Amino acid sequence: MKWFARQKPGDIWDEAIEWPLGDIEAAERIRAICEAAIASAVGAGRNNKRDSERYERAAKVAMEIAMKISDGLMRDDAVRRIVDLCMKANDLKTAQILFRAIHASWIRETVQRDYPALTQ
Repeated sequence: MKWFARQKPGDIWDEAIEWPLGDIEAAERIRAICEAAIASAVGAGRNNKRDSERYERAAKVAMEIAMKISDGLMRDDAVRRIVDLCMKANDLKTAQILFRAIHASWIRETVQRDYPALTQ
C-alpha cells in the first residue's frame, strides 16, 4: 500500500533550479533557503552531524545563487542573509569571507554592528 507511505518533504535547497533566475527570484530563493536552514544552523553549532550537513548544503546553494545576481545591492543583501546564517552556525571563517564580499557601505555597517567579531 504505497499510497499510505508518506514521503519526506525535501529541503528547499535540494530542489532543482530552473535557470535563468532573475535577480528578484534569486534573492527570494536565498531568503527562503536561509529561513529554512536556521534550525539546522543552530543545530550545526551543537555538533549535530545531520544538522551540520544540512546547513552546509543550504549555505553552498545560497552562495551559488548569490554569485549569479547581477544587481549589486540585491547581491549584497543576499550575502548579508547568508552571513546571518553562517553566524547562527558559528561558522566564523565563512562569514568573514562573505562579509568582505559586501560592497554597499550601509549593509557592511549593519553587519558590523550585528556581528562585531567579523572585523577582528
